[in-house]
Amino acid sequence: MLEKAVAILDCFRPAGGAFRLTELTARTGLAKATVFRLCADLVRLGLLEREAETYRLGGALFELGSLVPRRLDLRETALPFLQDLFEATHETVHLGVRDGHDVVYIERIHGHQALALPSRIGGRLPLTCTGVGKALLAFSGTELTDNVLARPLARLTPHSVTDPARLRTAIEQVQVSGLAYEEQEAALGVSCIAAPVFDGPTAVAALSVAVPRARYHPAQLAPAVRTAALGLSRVLRTGRDAQGGARAST
Repeated sequence: MLEKAVAILDCFRPAGGAFRLTELTARTGLAKATVFRLCADLVRLGLLEREAETYRLGGALFELGSLVPRRLDLRETALPFLQDLFEATHETVHLGVRDGHDVVYIERIHGHQALALPSRIGGRLPLTCTGVGKALLAFSGTELTDNVLARPLARLTPHSVTDPARLRTAIEQVQVSGLAYEEQEAALGVSCIAAPVFDGPTAVAALSVAVPRARYHPAQLAPAVRTAALGLSRVLRTGRDAQGGARAST
């Protein structure tokens, strides 16, 4: 029953939204009576909310998700650097981590004129279509890169890179420069510059700034992105070294 309940919750990936009982039944392939009973249990537990004839994710899931230790610690450590990057650029700033072949966004800061972006806190997008994703992919090992490039590549816009050879070249360029560029590959009219964040040999996260095409000036934006990523990496390494020293002294 637990697997069936999770199957219902998975129906809300990747964008959330609201679904009728019939839609959840079709998406899960479960019996309608089973879905109805499990939805009632999930509503009672706060994992789903019911409004009229539709169901949506409940607040209890957000509360639990925000308490995941690794991501909570990373987000809290990164927030000052994200705020500095926002103040330097006054553009939308993201922090994301890798989950399989996707990037999951754990923080986003935007101004009063928010861009129409597919990214949202807790949401996920393909690694290959985003600046944050490319930065993570470039510094997560050759095995992951080979696995990603061996599969069909996602197309979110007509500008998304779907040619494996072209994407491999882009990843190699990220490895050389330490910066990932994405031009209208996740959303039309929006471009992005991202940089990896390290706490060891591989990237544990990446941060980015996303701007409308009319304000996309890489020479001006790239130094601010790089500075924020380097600063956050330094703090993460310092914290890890301090913890290691404390354990060694006990």
